Amino acid sequence: MSDLEKHSSSRDERDGDHFDSDPDAHLTHEEREKVDRALLRKLDLTLIPWLCLLYLLAFLDRTNIGNAKVAGLTEDLNLSTGQYNLTLTIFFISYSVFEPLTNVLLKFLRPSIFIPVIMFFWGASMTGMGFCKNYSGLLAARWFLGLTEAGLFPGVNYYLSCWYKRSEFGVRAAIFFSAAALAGSFGGLLAAAIEKLDGKGNLAGWRWIFILEGILTVIVSVVSFWMVHDFPDDAKFLSEEDRSRVIRRLRMDQQASAEHEEWNVKYLYAGLKDWKMWLGMAIYMGCDMPLYAFSLFLPSIIQESGWSSDPIRTNLLSVPPYAAAALLTVLIGFIADRTRQRGLCNICVSVIGIIGFILLIVSEDPAVKYAATFLGALGIYPCISNTITWMANNIEGVYKRGVVLGFVIGWGNLNGIVSSNIFFHSPRYIEGHAVILGYMTVFLFGGSILMTTLLRIENKKRREGKRDYLAEGKTERELDQLGDHRPDFFYTT
Repeated sequence: MSDLEKHSSSRDERDGDHFDSDPDAHLTHEEREKVDRALLRKLDLTLIPWLCLLYLLAFLDRTNIGNAKVAGLTEDLNLSTGQYNLTLTIFFISYSVFEPLTNVLLKFLRPSIFIPVIMFFWGASMTGMGFCKNYSGLLAARWFLGLTEAGLFPGVNYYLSCWYKRSEFGVRAAIFFSAAALAGSFGGLLAAAIEKLDGKGNLAGWRWIFILEGILTVIVSVVSFWMVHDFPDDAKFLSEEDRSRVIRRLRMDQQASAEHEEWNVKYLYAGLKDWKMWLGMAIYMGCDMPLYAFSLFLPSIIQESGWSSDPIRTNLLSVPPYAAAALLTVLIGFIADRTRQRGLCNICVSVIGIIGFILLIVSEDPAVKYAATFLGALGIYPCISNTITWMANNIEGVYKRGVVLGFVIGWGNLNGIVSSNIFFHSPRYIEGHAVILGYMTVFLFGGSILMTTLLRIENKKRREGKRDYLAEGKTERELDQLGDHRPDFFYTT
């Protein structure tokens, strides 16, 4: 028996002894599966819906400035195109700078404290935007909005990856991220309704958009102190038996992160030395910059294309592309979980978006341009959650995964600076669409092909035993510390 086989055998024995007793030891295989399905359903109903609501509000609050723009924001504050773009840019600067730190803070402070607190402050920042009197005030409010929102998206993805098996995480991450697309739909409808308050209390309609949506976020943040739960080893909604089941499921999925880990700077170094993090950063920027460009400027694209000149109708027309993207995001999450071909999903979906932006560049027909916005949304949104899941699947260890996701998502969001400064020349916005097309073609499409190829090569080497030497002379605990470099750990391609 090889060292690796011996370690595998000892892992199985240790899994059985990890708890005082296996709560399901007396059950048949069929009964165990039934219990597992019930547990999974409990986790889904307890964790996912509320987290989706939080991200819907987060994305709504960061992108509603696009709805406010067509409702008269730039005219009332006398903003030039460059000044408006800078208010978008400054959000991404503070968001990206603080994002890599947030996953470590999430682990230290606990999700049930960290998430509601940052949510309260970003809701306050959003409400304050409704009372801005000039350019500098709006700039300051957007800075603090980025700072306080920085912890939610990477934090929740990291958090969910600590609850679900690798084959289950994708569709949950997709459902969570589909809230961003729903925010686009909901935001358009909500903005259209709120704009009718124009003049009430001597406030413009765009001010009411910020004020009411900010107050809603503050209210939800207070409720979140009771609705957001901690990690599996501390979550109060779990019985001891269910806690045991959750952690055993993760261990069976080769997630040594089921064990409690203490922070050590070695996890930061491990992430920085991992080529998958750097390539993942390139892939993610290939879909994240287009995401923000699309979300921030879709109302303007629709308005300038000649399809609609009325602000309320423009915001309503922005709803269908987002709704279609939300549906495809969940579908791709489901397909990727079943097939474990996340790279192939990225490659195929990105082609849809590439076609959409080509049409936006070459066509002057308003109907064609509006149809192209559907293709653009369909090609961008599913790749966001799929890429994050892909990275989480292939990075083992609680803190290393947190570091890597922080860098990947932070770098992607830093490219939001680009998205804020590429749409200048209306009505065709050729430069903006061309930059998005370049990002999607080179980084998203090309990067996904490269990542898939390299991971398949590495998996082939592991199946052929060419990495077994890494297990020689190591204890099971030392092997666990290798994380995704374990010879019997196979990457999701």
